[in-house]
Amino acid sequence: MATIVFYEKPGCGNNTKQKVWLAASGHTVLPKNLLIERWTTEKLRPFFGEMPVEKWFNPSAPSVKSGEIDPAAYSEEEALAMMVEQPLLIRRPLMDIEGELRAGFEARAVDAWIGLNDSQPKDEPCPICHRSEPCPAPEAVT
Repeated sequence: MATIVFYEKPGCGNNTKQKVWLAASGHTVLPKNLLIERWTTEKLRPFFGEMPVEKWFNPSAPSVKSGEIDPAAYSEEEALAMMVEQPLLIRRPLMDIEGELRAGFEARAVDAWIGLNDSQPKDEPCPICHRSEPCPAPEAVT
């Protein structure tokens, strides 16, 4: 089983459910507060891999929800600079498993990566679009 450094927003209901599911699946979860971590662009960038920049943003962040920030409008450098200054903008959780870094928690992808038990449905309806089949924006479940 894996040891996961799990960067979360403390008190986030989704992050709490994700940590419980990971632990119930036999993984060791080491939670860290994403909001107080000392982020740099160099430290943050690898978590996003090949994801498009707009998917790096937390769609639940107040400034994103209000339309003040349009995630599609920023370059990689601009997005990273904003996230270093305002960690609430970062898509979460961020997970580090033995140096492999990922952002967000899409159950099927996490299951394929490290394995999840069947205590939770892997096709939960998306809280954004309410579809049970793969969501057009699965990263929105953060």
